[in-house]
Amino acid sequence: MELPLDGKVALISGTAGGMGRAAALEFTAQGASVVGCDLEMDGADETVALVSAAGGRMVSIAPIDLTREADASAWVDRAVAQFGGVDVLYNNASVARVGPWDELTLDGWRFAMTYELDIVFVSTRAAWPELVRRGGGVIINVASVAAVRGATFVHQHAHGAAKGGVLAFTKHLVVSGAPHRIRAVSISPGMILTSATRPVVEDPDGPGGTLLAGIPSGRFGEPEDVARVAAFLASDGAAYVNGADIAVDGGVTAIAP
Repeated sequence: MELPLDGKVALISGTAGGMGRAAALEFTAQGASVVGCDLEMDGADETVALVSAAGGRMVSIAPIDLTREADASAWVDRAVAQFGGVDVLYNNASVARVGPWDELTLDGWRFAMTYELDIVFVSTRAAWPELVRRGGGVIINVASVAAVRGATFVHQHAHGAAKGGVLAFTKHLVVSGAPHRIRAVSISPGMILTSATRPVVEDPDGPGGTLLAGIPSGRFGEPEDVARVAAFLASDGAAYVNGADIAVDGGVTAIAP
């Protein structure tokens, strides 16, 4: 039986854990060959082992910093050398900085722009020639619900602004990609349980209860919820989905005032 992503080669960033690891497992389960990367070596290697144990095809480069053009080019080159090309670029990796607005420094602001917005540009610029050479493909960018709504439990000025840039950048990629049959879409996760967010929502004195009460679906998201959406968007089944931003947030943005 042919799987939805059979024959496709996917670059997925940030595969050492969380949503990136879930995406690597989901994409390979659906037939894709994955080239992952991360700053963190041990977690990245563990993800490759998990994929291999499940019968999937994956290689990885770590440590690698995708805000550096040379590193991003090396990542793309590995995909071409290992699997012959690139069909999907999944810009998942980012490093968020949150905290009180009046404590946000210019360095903190610039860090967010570098590791949440620049990282998407640099990776996309590196992969673009291969997507063109391949005759088309898909770019999936991870944005955030913070790009379209303010948060009450923690200040996210820099994070929200950077992810707003990701949304805008994705729209412009639609125009540039059209002549080359390259689609561009974004995913905006809500509160997804990862190693970074789980301590926040499980803290008995934290905002977990209030956050949960505001989610129509009645639960927090899991990395797999995002991975399944990304895999569909990467497939030919989503061939007419272009320029869309898909909120994976349990309905939070649908009821936001």
